[in-house]
Amino acid sequence: MPALDGVRGLAILAVLLFHFVTPTNPQGLVDGALNWLFSYGALGVDLFFLLSGFLITGILYDSRADPHYFRNFYMRRVLRIFPLYYGVLAVIFFLVPAIPALHNSELAELRSHQAWAWLYGVNIYLAIHGSWAALSYITHFWSLAIEEQFYLLWPLAVWLLAANRRLFLTFSLTTAAVSLGSRMVASLLGASSIATTVLTPFQLDSLAIGAFIAIYVRHPDGAARARRIILPMTMAGVGLLLLQFGVHHLAGYGNSVEPLRSGAFRLLLAAVLLKALGAPTSSPWSLFFRSRPMILLGKYSYGLYVYHHFFSHYFIAHGTETGLASLLGSRIAALVIQAVGGMAASIAVAWLSYEYFEKYFLRLKRFWPSSPPPR
Repeated sequence: MPALDGVRGLAILAVLLFHFVTPTNPQGLVDGALNWLFSYGALGVDLFFLLSGFLITGILYDSRADPHYFRNFYMRRVLRIFPLYYGVLAVIFFLVPAIPALHNSELAELRSHQAWAWLYGVNIYLAIHGSWAALSYITHFWSLAIEEQFYLLWPLAVWLLAANRRLFLTFSLTTAAVSLGSRMVASLLGASSIATTVLTPFQLDSLAIGAFIAIYVRHPDGAARARRIILPMTMAGVGLLLLQFGVHHLAGYGNSVEPLRSGAFRLLLAAVLLKALGAPTSSPWSLFFRSRPMILLGKYSYGLYVYHHFFSHYFIAHGTETGLASLLGSRIAALVIQAVGGMAASIAVAWLSYEYFEKYFLRLKRFWPSSPPPR
């Protein structure tokens, strides 16, 4: 399904725009409009979760009869995720401290809490401290922690339930509904928006909806089935948005019903995923998601996600857009140059990382095939 690389490319592009544009302090109408528009780039993470639920569940479902089901799945995940993740942590916590010119209080503070990163607990640390700035350069690892925690338990759920497709589809939808409901209850009880964003139980709706789609479209007429539920998904998303608007503005519950809004956008993103899966090859949707730029962004998306925040956080912490604006005499030009430069640098590092580091580990996947060999 080549279009899925394009969907992944869209997700990482949204995240890049979010982190390179919206953290700046807007000044003026145009600046404010750009800031507002790209703030929706945060939805790129939700799209990543949908894709993970879809792809991981599909892989597990197809290989559920494999006698080495668990071993092969976990080894393939280790080879894809650990080398880059732990390689970056090793650079931050072992190499950087050995270079005096790179010493600063922010990195020293980060090192004092490094155990959370090594144990994939960044999301838990952020929830406890209630601050997006709590772990500076590696704050964005919260979503990687959710993915890893999802990988620990989901293979067992698929193995136990997926033999009965209807049961698994019901389980997936129930999981999504319970996750959304728990996020709403926690919000109404006063939980911070950071906690309801970064803790795994509150994010299972995206992953479970992706899982539902994976099993639903596994059918000889999968593309037609995908197209058939685009409208119901879209209508459900729009309905939740309208409900959130009414409860927020008319019933006076304010931001405590924000989870309804996030749930709505996740359903709308699911419709985008379905559109990509079911669109005819010659359609504009398919041409967009199968375009070379989107596929390339998707191919390097993991490295892009890991590396880009080191650039964007540095820009924010040092106020580089202010210096650029003074030099150029235009704040908009400064923001554009900073965003384009940051994204270009991120792409370059991600490309080097994939081609000269990650790829060698990925080749080892052949020893742990994701499904039994043909008989």
